[in-house]
Amino acid sequence: MHLTMLKAKLHRVTVTHAELDYEGSCAIDNTLLEASGIREFEQIHIYNIANGQRFVTYAITAEAGSGIISVNGAAAHLAVPGDLVIICAYSQLQENEAVLHRPALIYVDGDNRITHTAGTIPAQAA
Repeated sequence: MHLTMLKAKLHRVTVTHAELDYEGSCAIDNTLLEASGIREFEQIHIYNIANGQRFVTYAITAEAGSGIISVNGAAAHLAVPGDLVIICAYSQLQENEAVLHRPALIYVDGDNRITHTAGTIPAQAA
């Protein structure tokens, strides 16, 4: 059996651009792509904290160190500059692989610079 598992998460990144007149996709600072293991042209899910929109597109590379998160094409109707979003990628794993799997969790500051990384989500206080 295959399980769909979280591969990587860019947590609360800030949208810097929304380009309607673009072929599509989401341009992401290459520093974030490399840290997360998300590959160019890989399918990503974007969850907009500001308005609740959830959509699927693919990643393309923006200049490393630029802080760019550009939502492009039709998806630009779903996010605007300044919105906080969560960007996730998923992978298919066998059950025995899933037991040991830890996702790449990337946390950023307001300029989309990495503050820290993790392999587990901290427990929430009750």
